[in-house]
Amino acid sequence: MFDAVPDMAAKRAELTPEALAFRDGRDWSFAAVDRAAGGIAAGLTQAGLQEGDRLAILCHNAVAFFLALFACQKTGIVLCPLNWRQPAPELLDTLAPVGARAILHDAAFADLAAEIAEAAGLARYAFEGDLDDWQSLPPRSEPQTVPADRPWYLLFTSGTTGRPKAVIQTARMAWANAVSVMQSVSMTAADRSVNFLPLFHTAGINLYTLPLFLAGGSSTVLPKFEAEALLQLCRDGAVTQFFGVPAIYQAFSLSDLVDDVDWAGIRCGCGGAPLPDPLIRFFAARGARVLNGYGMTETGPMGTLMDPAAAEAKIGSVGKPQMMNEIRLAGVAPGAAGTGEIQFRGPNVTPGYYRNDAATRAVFTEDGWLKTGDVGRRDADGYLYVVDRIKDMFISGGENVYPAEVERVLHAHPAVLEAAVVGVPDARWGETGAAFLIARPGEALDTDALRAWCRARLAAYKVPARFRVVEDLPRTAAGKVRKPDLKEMLDDA
Repeated sequence: MFDAVPDMAAKRAELTPEALAFRDGRDWSFAAVDRAAGGIAAGLTQAGLQEGDRLAILCHNAVAFFLALFACQKTGIVLCPLNWRQPAPELLDTLAPVGARAILHDAAFADLAAEIAEAAGLARYAFEGDLDDWQSLPPRSEPQTVPADRPWYLLFTSGTTGRPKAVIQTARMAWANAVSVMQSVSMTAADRSVNFLPLFHTAGINLYTLPLFLAGGSSTVLPKFEAEALLQLCRDGAVTQFFGVPAIYQAFSLSDLVDDVDWAGIRCGCGGAPLPDPLIRFFAARGARVLNGYGMTETGPMGTLMDPAAAEAKIGSVGKPQMMNEIRLAGVAPGAAGTGEIQFRGPNVTPGYYRNDAATRAVFTEDGWLKTGDVGRRDADGYLYVVDRIKDMFISGGENVYPAEVERVLHAHPAVLEAAVVGVPDARWGETGAAFLIARPGEALDTDALRAWCRARLAAYKVPARFRVVEDLPRTAAGKVRKPDLKEMLDDA
């Protein structure tokens, strides 16, 4: 593959300088984005940051984040987006292995950034002041290409499997992801989307904001998720492409505005966790085909996506590998139906974890495939189904139980809004299931009736032994349920 790729902001500005790139109360053309990013690149250099230095960033969603991101691509400075939901001790623990030199922040997180900077000995720069001033600096004279595999930014894993690791993201990965996204959802310069998912996760950057930028389309940037604000944009025709996690679609389904949207005019994607079948049908009844996809931070993230033609016939599938991906199931012959660990290969895959050779070696096979830790099933037509996380499987009475299968059955109950299942120790069976449930508004959950519902649809050993109704579930900032926390909730009961 190529050793160098185009500077993204510069190339897009060359092609369509006056077209709209971002909207955040101000309209940003591609030329304006590139000029501002070039000025910020000069400002970062004047501040003493050099190629390879790590720059932490702490902010709500803002165009300024993308200006800093493109400035880092121009300079080789490595951007490290931080989870603003975490307290200072957790953020310091996250940053310690990567050795950041400075932190950039918006006004909302000035106090938190100051605490981190003081504790870690970092230089501190603010959006309101430093970044604003830098934008007007004369851009550095730069080549129009950047090294394809140079670390561009680091994304920290959510920590559901232990201490967060810093996943290296490169320009090559971003271009490969963009190719897969563009061809899979028919994205063009005429498309419009909205940026609201947290920018310290891959979906916030890459689904679909960065691919749409490269395609020449525009994104409205919202500081964070607010269901009503998003639905109003969808209703008013400001969105033609939309990507959300299941919790977003769940929130939409409960809003009075959901039926004011012409869903048939919006191409909807979903990932991050399985989208329950009832939600797929809910939106299908309103003209929307919500296409399930599958990927991870380490894959840039686009891996697979369902195609519209098979969306209703293959409910539950995450589709097929997209243009820049290869997928295999460990132990399953190429192209054959079967079940095994999902593994990836392609230019979209990360080169590894920053300053963590042991973790990098552990996640790749000897012949270079990325191990996902997920069990997948491929049907006779080549469509992939994610069975569950390998680590979430538990053994009850000698039988393997995949919680995702039990959760799908519970989600189908008309009174259940959301369900999460974990394996817990049991003196007789080794482990049994514990189900945590959120009721639909206005519904009451009868656990005896739910147990009978499961018995009619699952083998006896898969039926949860314990049911607990809760107001909410513990989640990561990406909307994934933190299953270790569920087990702690049982211990505390």
